[in-house]
Order: sequence, then structure tokens, then C-alpha cells
Amino acid sequence: MAVTLSLIVPVYNVAPYLAQCLDSLLAQDLDGVEIIVVDDGATDECPAILASYQEAHPGALTVIRQPNAGLSAARNTGLDKASGQYVAFVDSDDWIEPSYYRRLLELAISQDLDMAHGNAIFHFEGRREDQPIYQDALSTEVMHGREVLRKRLAERTFLHMVWMHLYRREFIEMHGMRFIPGRIHEDVLWTTQAFLLARRVAYDPAQGYFYRQRIRRYSQAASDARFATIIDSSIRNALGLAEMADGLGEDAELAGLIRWQLVDGGLSVFHKLRKIADPEIRRQVHRQCRELGLYSTLWRSATLFSQRRRIARNWLQGLFRR
Repeated sequence: MAVTLSLIVPVYNVAPYLAQCLDSLLAQDLDGVEIIVVDDGATDECPAILASYQEAHPGALTVIRQPNAGLSAARNTGLDKASGQYVAFVDSDDWIEPSYYRRLLELAISQDLDMAHGNAIFHFEGRREDQPIYQDALSTEVMHGREVLRKRLAERTFLHMVWMHLYRREFIEMHGMRFIPGRIHEDVLWTTQAFLLARRVAYDPAQGYFYRQRIRRYSQAASDARFATIIDSSIRNALGLAEMADGLGEDAELAGLIRWQLVDGGLSVFHKLRKIADPEIRRQVHRQCRELGLYSTLWRSATLFSQRRRIARNWLQGLFRR
């Protein structure tokens, strides 16, 4: 049977949630699905769980094991292995309703889409009620990806969630799309680029993907290191978005919306910076902001006085922390 959909599932230390994820994928009411699981050097019970599923469901899962290299590298490994007409990415601590991918795939094939734009549900593990990620009224007509991006950015509803969509694999390969290894929040550049490039996109507002909002606890040292990594990725994402905006030529409106996006994300760097306790790490981050050109990029892209005031204030604070 020809493979119509490749599901790529990176796995790293999610043992309490992995079985629910795999069960939901095996229960999809859809033929022609391949499930590619990339064990990214898990050190918990994940390898044993995967082995048990391979034994119980012969041929249903392709499991690839590699040394830990991060989520982006694991997704790239899955893409290199995929053979489906369309591909989707699944986070291994989430789960999916049986009809979710059938609906998106039927939409993608019937409308000859580069992307089927889906919806999902935030799952808060009982801390509060679950809620749909998108609650607006985006058109379900076929649109150019730029127009979807334009509307979402103008309404401040665009979320960078790579797992919420189906992508034509030929479209991904034609544009050489891969995730940047080592990057945290790698969805930012990927999803923005995908919508900019996709010529045919349609939206299915039905929710069927459950995105788990876990509570994570870290020591102060681990928290500092984690925030430093997130900040590094946020800086580079802002610079990448600036390049995309600069490449939009005469579409000044969309370029301006992307610049708003990069300023919003870039300013979050300073919010995260205040959560770092180690003064040396804070000094390093300020130095990195200067050396990589974050301050100048934010200043050039900002449109509001309040934004420029925040940029100037943080630039001055960085000068005093050299």
C-alpha cells in the first residue's frame, strides 16, 4: 500500500506519556500511514516502551535510534526517512483523536494543498479547563500561505506550532526545508517560512490534537542554563525573521507584520533574562545581544515608542553589565 502520510515522532525521556501518544497514532482511522519514531538518545524507559510496541505491533512502527542531538535534529532524521505524500510532526507527550489526520489528509488531497492548516487543544492536565488553540473564524477556503500568515499576524493570533499542520513532502523537499539543529523554539522560523512559501493552504478548524502543557521543575542552575539556551534561540529567530521580512520586496504590509512578530519575540529575551540568577550569564547574554546585532535589529524593526523605550532601556542596562 502506498504511503500517503508519514507521522514523525521524536522521543526523548517522555516515558509517562509515550504509550498514550503511540496508542492514539495506532488508532488513526486512516490507511497508508507510516509512523517514524526517532529515539533521540532517551535515558528513561522510552526505549523499552518502544521495543514492546514493536513486538506487539509488528511493522507498525519504524524506530530509529540516535545519540541525543535535540528535537530539531530528530525531526530532520524523520524527514530523511519519510516516504509519504504528506508529513506531520507529533510531540511524543501529546495525543491525537482517531479522525484528526484523516480529516486533514482528505482536505490536503482533495484541494491539492501544500499545507493543511489544523487546529488543536491546549491540555492543562487538570489545572484548568482545556481550550482550543484557535478560536477565531479564519476562512476555510484555499488561500495562499502569505494571506493566511497576513491575517493571523494582523489579528495577533499566529502561533508557531509545527505539529498542527500537514505538509506536502514534495513541497518541503523542493524548498530544502529542515530544522536548525540545537535551536529551541525551532517552530518559529519553520512555520513562518512554510506559510510564506506555500501556494495552497486551507484551514480545518476542528480540534483533534491535544497539546500537553506540562509543569517542569528545574534547579536554579539548570533553569539558568535553560533560559540562556532559549534566549540564544530567540535572538537567532529574531534575526532570521528580519531576513525574511527584508526579502518580501514590495509587500510592505506583510514585512511590517513579520517585523512586529520579531520585535515581540525579541523583547521576550529581556523578560527571560530577568529570570536568570547568575550575574555572569546575564552579562554574557547582554554581550551576545550586542555582538549578534539584536538591539539594532529590534530598533530598526520597532514601530511603537513603547517598544523603542524598552529596547533603549535594556541596551543601557547591558552597557553597565560589561
